[in-house]
Amino acid sequence: MNRDTIIGFVLIALVLIGFSWYNQPSAEQIEAQRKEDSIAAVMKENAEKKQQAEAAAKKAETEAAKDDSTALFYAALNGSEEDIILKNGKVELTLSTKGGTLSKAVIKDFTDKNGNKDVTLFDKKDQQMNFLLAGKQDNIITQDLFFTPSNVSDSTVTMTAQASDGGSIVLDYRLGPDHLLHFSLTANGLSGMFAPTYKEMDIEWNGHSRQQEKGFYFENRYTALFYKEANNGSTDNLSETENKSKTIEETLDWVAFRNQFFSAALISKDNFSGGSNLSSVQDTKESGYLKQFDAKLRTAFDPTGKKPSEFEMYIGPNDFRLIQDVEKQSQFGKDLDLEQLVNLGWWLFRLINRWFTLYVFDWLASWGFSMGIVLILITLLLKAITFPMVKKSYMSSAKMRVLKPKLDEATKQYDKPEDQMKKQQAMMQMYSQYGVSPLSGCLPMLIQMPIWIAMFWFVPNAIQLRGQSFLWMEDLATYDPIISWNSHIWGIGDHLSLSCLLFCGSNILYSWFTMRQQKDQMVGAQAEQMKYMQYMMYLMPVMFFFMFNDYSSGLNFYYFISLFFSSIIMWTLRKTTNDEKLLAILEARFKENKNNPKKKTGGLAARLEAMQKQAEELQKQRMNQQKK
Repeated sequence: MNRDTIIGFVLIALVLIGFSWYNQPSAEQIEAQRKEDSIAAVMKENAEKKQQAEAAAKKAETEAAKDDSTALFYAALNGSEEDIILKNGKVELTLSTKGGTLSKAVIKDFTDKNGNKDVTLFDKKDQQMNFLLAGKQDNIITQDLFFTPSNVSDSTVTMTAQASDGGSIVLDYRLGPDHLLHFSLTANGLSGMFAPTYKEMDIEWNGHSRQQEKGFYFENRYTALFYKEANNGSTDNLSETENKSKTIEETLDWVAFRNQFFSAALISKDNFSGGSNLSSVQDTKESGYLKQFDAKLRTAFDPTGKKPSEFEMYIGPNDFRLIQDVEKQSQFGKDLDLEQLVNLGWWLFRLINRWFTLYVFDWLASWGFSMGIVLILITLLLKAITFPMVKKSYMSSAKMRVLKPKLDEATKQYDKPEDQMKKQQAMMQMYSQYGVSPLSGCLPMLIQMPIWIAMFWFVPNAIQLRGQSFLWMEDLATYDPIISWNSHIWGIGDHLSLSCLLFCGSNILYSWFTMRQQKDQMVGAQAEQMKYMQYMMYLMPVMFFFMFNDYSSGLNFYYFISLFFSSIIMWTLRKTTNDEKLLAILEARFKENKNNPKKKTGGLAARLEAMQKQAEELQKQRMNQQKK
């Protein structure tokens, strides 16, 4: 490795640090959140009082509605709440006759953070969905109505709210074989209560995102409200790190409440109209929740009842391959692109993860290896792929190392500060004559950088790592504490992660190892610059500790193994390189170039030579002007 290689590592570090900083709340946001928490406590108390008052008022209104013959659904305002369960081998969904919508969702075969067999994504206190129909005189609010179930089986149910004039609101549900729920809303015999121009209904969907993993702050970084623009548009999300409200003017295919590893997505066959209001509000660690999501949407509605308003819901894990398969069951004929719920990174890193990492990961996992072994094998495969570039980088450094005595001798007359340009030019000239490119070590590191960052995105979003143990790590998807405490310490949290300590420690050792190699090849100003570079290289692991202490042990373990094998490769290359033979090869090349006087200096040396001539010309012009 040379200075350019180290610069490559520094760039990687800066990108990772920058990304982590970008995704973490600022001090102002934390302080604002604390204030919001105290305000929220007062607001919660006031809200409870308001809710009690509203409940009393609503009861009075309901009693009054019974005597009002114009209230079409007064008979449906009272009834007994009953749960209807739809289930298959993947999910168990509970629908309540009060409101006629989902009140609970359980995803099977995934243990929760307390070790229970299945994951409860939400229940009726966490999520509500409400359909609002604006009539000419009366409004229909499905949340207030009691529905009568019929056609009940493990996969189907029809919910009907009967009107006094014989009309009805019908919600028809059908659960597919996996994680997709099909349902529709139809208004039968109610066309007279709506205006002729009434073509859209409102939907209010709100949900409290439960904390499903051990690490609150890490899971919170990957929890957000996602949405996709219609007609093959892009997928976007509200901020993961701050309270955010947004009005989306474009039509939408779907809106999703996404946790780190599980999602609930609402899809409309006729799209959600422009003007959707979406909001995301942060919760506190002690609450047991991550964020409060709210979506106010509008979609097509036929008052005549000839055409139902059709929807689908994906309720399941954020598994890229699974979502691809489930999406094929959609009956809407759209390119939903729901797999975007698995956040594989920005476009370049997503391409790497989508078309390389995923395939390699699936292939290795298909052999039955544990997830820890899979991470090690992926690391070895990436090292094998990048080895030619790493070797090229190392050989460039080795060539400069064996040429250092000759460079020192050839440039010792350029010790004055004003002669630094000449010194650089002389060095580049010698590098060119010996066939050495001092920049050849930089490109391989720049090529490897996207892989490092791609894995930074891939590992935390790989649900296959969730709940998987390896060596001392109980769960590769969350941190692995060796020491924990109750209070929160700024910058550290409430624990020390062993995999993070190993990663940072190996980073320090690797930096020390590479720095020792650099001392033998730096000349003049480069040696001085290296002193300052050393401080940066030793400071980075300390910064990484504060960044990665609450990150998943799988990610820290991958970086630890990657650095471990990098050290072995560098040590092996150093031991197998014969400096005397390498110098003999360079000397032969020097003689060949010397016997070819027509050979011109190229590349960086040529540019430096041109810059030197320009500088000398400018200096002469200034001296001539001073003489005049």
